[in-house]
Amino acid sequence: MKQSEITRRGVLRKAMVGAMGITLEGANVGRAVSGSIKIEEPFHGAVLNRRHGKQVDGGLEIRVSGRAPIRDQVAVNGSPAQRAGDRFTSKVVLRQKEMDIIAQSQGNSGRHEHRVRVVWDKHSYPRYRFSIDDNSFFLRDIAKQNYSSLFDCFYLKDLRDLHKKYGVRFVLNIYYTTEDGFILPQFPDRYKSEWKDNVDWLKLAFHAYANKPDRPYQYASASKLIGDLDQVAEQIHRFAGEQSYSPPTVIHWGMVQPGALKPLYERGVRVLSGYFRPSSTGWDVNYLLDDLRSEYLSRHDALMDFDSGIVFSKIDIVCNTVPVERTVPTLESSAKDPNQAEIMDLFTHEQYFWPFYSHYLPDHFERLDVAIRWVTDRGYKPVFFHEGFMGGSL
Repeated sequence: MKQSEITRRGVLRKAMVGAMGITLEGANVGRAVSGSIKIEEPFHGAVLNRRHGKQVDGGLEIRVSGRAPIRDQVAVNGSPAQRAGDRFTSKVVLRQKEMDIIAQSQGNSGRHEHRVRVVWDKHSYPRYRFSIDDNSFFLRDIAKQNYSSLFDCFYLKDLRDLHKKYGVRFVLNIYYTTEDGFILPQFPDRYKSEWKDNVDWLKLAFHAYANKPDRPYQYASASKLIGDLDQVAEQIHRFAGEQSYSPPTVIHWGMVQPGALKPLYERGVRVLSGYFRPSSTGWDVNYLLDDLRSEYLSRHDALMDFDSGIVFSKIDIVCNTVPVERTVPTLESSAKDPNQAEIMDLFTHEQYFWPFYSHYLPDHFERLDVAIRWVTDRGYKPVFFHEGFMGGSL
């Protein structure tokens, strides 16, 4: 082919690429571009524990891998990396809770650098938490029936029975109002001593102002979300006491504006749980995180968002959607994966416990019993996510 023809075709290719709205470099996604270096593992924000490396004196030794131009020399945190084609690997020892991993390359195109920051869950151990969403019926029932005890309500009684049996702890995420007009200020404060007596296993947290509309905070301002949170928190403090309040770990529908994360952190939020699942329109119930982080969380226990300080947690099971016979296989699937085995995030919704509800599940408590028995038998300890680091020691 003549040089003039090569030049002409090259110009045409550039014009076509430009018309498509991409760059030539964009066509090389997934391959190292000349002069670039990228750490692929660990992921920026990864929460790493004993399952992700080898415990050594004073630290956790982990494997670092990535891509760089074939001819470049690569060092990771100052130590030469091993090379194989455009791949590089190295070992790094984590010694602080948060640590930067820096990969540097040196070659014909000059010096380049890529860095990620990870979190070392130094004192990690197998643990689980249990969160129940959409709570309002039990509060309305107790207020209406004027029970002599909170546990005259079958819902709280059966949760207490599970606690006595397994030591499980529950966080009940509540609304300010129900669709028939009940509001939290109508709930009496005369049970305060009972709330206090059970504070070691039973907490209350904000979920939303109301069940409807769906996705109430997906497009709402941070001030709207925080305003609703403060109203619910004020009522919990009034009728149950400060010790019974938990900062929220699940916002209704798991969707909030990015600008709401820092205000939530300022209200004590340290962990937010979601599904991080793909849908026809993108990732959903993912707090509007970008696709890369959402995909990562779909396969891992947790990820730190350093901008806000909040850790995102992937829910392992939603009991109201998983039949009894599928409960153990669902949990075992997570337990077999080192990236999902350390922390079990168990979850369900209140309405399925109530016989008057249109989608009532007669075996709902059995589903919880099977799930909690499984984690208990395998040595997982019950925790509250707002205590320590995801329920573990800081």
